Amino acid sequence: MDQNATPFLMVICMGIVVILISRALDVLWAQVIPVRFFYYIIRAPGVIVHELSHVFGCLIMGAKVKNVVLFSKEGGSVTYSQPKIPYLGDVVIGTAPLLCIPLVLAGCTWVFSQYLGCVFPALPQGINSTDDLFLLGTSIMGMFTRNLIVVFNPWFLLYLYITLTLVLSVAPSAQDIKNAAVGISIITLAGILILGSAIPLAVSILAEITRLISTGFVLGLSFGIIALIISFPLMILYIDKKFQ
Repeated sequence: MDQNATPFLMVICMGIVVILISRALDVLWAQVIPVRFFYYIIRAPGVIVHELSHVFGCLIMGAKVKNVVLFSKEGGSVTYSQPKIPYLGDVVIGTAPLLCIPLVLAGCTWVFSQYLGCVFPALPQGINSTDDLFLLGTSIMGMFTRNLIVVFNPWFLLYLYITLTLVLSVAPSAQDIKNAAVGISIITLAGILILGSAIPLAVSILAEITRLISTGFVLGLSFGIIALIISFPLMILYIDKKFQ
């Protein structure tokens, strides 16, 4: 496979994986938690950040925000006018949580590391090989070991809660994807055409954009794996209930 095409395809795959992890965990927690009040407590912070990400997308794309519901029993919502940049604006607004939430979590990680004594091993900057995946896995397991076993840090439990609630809200809603579908298709096709053209400047610009997006998706994948580990007991409970 062409060396320029590999990162582009990896970004697409990582984006899909991050969305699937978020959706699957949200369904899991919704079905396993019997009391809806506790489910809402788990979900509320993530939903609020999700909706604020859409608002941020509207601001940078020149779309007028008409109404914002940060949280309700049905979730949240942001109603906005057409963005000034067609298609691309819809993509940015619709998928904003997919990039904004991992960045928020990265900021939280820095705060917990610098001020609350949590220890976080370095994560790989990109996922381009099985070695990168292995490094990601060992780094995450090392994080749990150093904060819960080697030296127990109670602040780390709060960090896990924040990670979980935000990961549950990473995935764009069905309406978000519907709004951005045309734009996503155009951007993906444009990327393929640029790679096929082999025009140095265009390929170089695409590579830089891909690198920036990849950084956000690697963070999203990392936090998604952490949320999967947190949710493992619920997975066992869910499977046990299904086969009883």
